[in-house]
Amino acid sequence: MTDIKLFLRAAVVLGLATSSGLAQTAATDGAAGQDTTAQPAPAADAAPAEDGASDLSMGQEVAPEDGPGTSYVAGTFGEWENRCVRAPEGQTDRCELYQLLQDQSGNSVAEISLFGLPAGQPAAAGATIVTPLLTLLTQQITIKIDDGTAKRYPFTWCSQIGCYARIGFTADEIAAFKRGKKATVTIVPVAAPDTTVDLDVSLIGFTAGYEAVNKANGS
Repeated sequence: MTDIKLFLRAAVVLGLATSSGLAQTAATDGAAGQDTTAQPAPAADAAPAEDGASDLSMGQEVAPEDGPGTSYVAGTFGEWENRCVRAPEGQTDRCELYQLLQDQSGNSVAEISLFGLPAGQPAAAGATIVTPLLTLLTQQITIKIDDGTAKRYPFTWCSQIGCYARIGFTADEIAAFKRGKKATVTIVPVAAPDTTVDLDVSLIGFTAGYEAVNKANGS
């Protein structure tokens, strides 16, 4: 295992330099031939320009903080949060069980969100794991529950936020989450392909949080 700073060593920091010029004027009071007579102030009742209203802002409506599409935390279960997104009126809010993953130095590295799926399909639950952009995608992502057998999953895509792995868990794996103490998510940094970064996923509160999310989603 290596510190997540290995990710940062491979990052290229671009600096943007800006410059501005200062206009200067010099006064030469008393110079020969210069008129130093004070100029009269403009009349107080001077009329504004005819097009003075053309640059006035008419304002823009601000969406309410609790409107459709906004998120909120419906409950906390150990290290897990029940995060929901408000749906339009008449529809059900969608919720996920969420946990932020940190390295041993306390740096935020990745995140996992999980939700139950309807019965009758191979996956009992779906999950999304987001890792840093400097993750070595060809090494994929590995998950192990306690001392169980590790399982490897591919990444699906990357965006400006990070790289995403969309994962399906079986009913047996969800049962292992419920009775387990921790899971381990392992990723490989691009800067050090021969090393790994292990991130602990606390399973304290998982059962209660998972049930709360499924109840909120009606599944």
